[in-house]
Amino acid sequence: MTERKGNRLSKIITRTGDGGTTGLGDGSRTAKDSLRIDAIGEVDELNSLLGVLLAEDLPEAVRAALSDIQHDLFDLGGELCLPGVAVIKDNQVARLEELVEQFNAGLPMLKEFILPGGSRQAALAHLARTVCRRAERAIVRLHHAEPLSEPARRYVNRLSDLLFVLGRDLNRVANRGDVLWQKGKNA
Repeated sequence: MTERKGNRLSKIITRTGDGGTTGLGDGSRTAKDSLRIDAIGEVDELNSLLGVLLAEDLPEAVRAALSDIQHDLFDLGGELCLPGVAVIKDNQVARLEELVEQFNAGLPMLKEFILPGGSRQAALAHLARTVCRRAERAIVRLHHAEPLSEPARRYVNRLSDLLFVLGRDLNRVANRGDVLWQKGKNA
């Protein structure tokens, strides 16, 4: 197998994208509005939003989990920019599943739907969850056109679950309860 090495950017303005295309990790070019670039952009936005969440005061366990996830999201971006290459591994998906169980263990069972909100940190985790779901939809659309690895698709699905649980856990840490949906409240 040929080893692929990424490019290091020393020159930021290249003008190569002025015509509406961008380079992929394998050297090929694709339209900036392609399904692949859309998926890469959604993952990048998610990673950036996790950076905003990490700028908040967070419990160390949450901070460590999110820091690891940011690295995983760069792995996922690498997979997306190298057609036919699988980078995300089953153990990365399993780690998310373990984190969901760990953070969910101290939470009360849900009996109602909850609204995104509570503490600022929880609200940001819920916002990250919605961006993650959008990234997942973009990855699924791309997968329908060009097969992607199963671990990559499972990773974003598990990550949205984790972000939901983290939102609840961050409200618990802030001594705020879940914000419960009240059906017909304003009817």
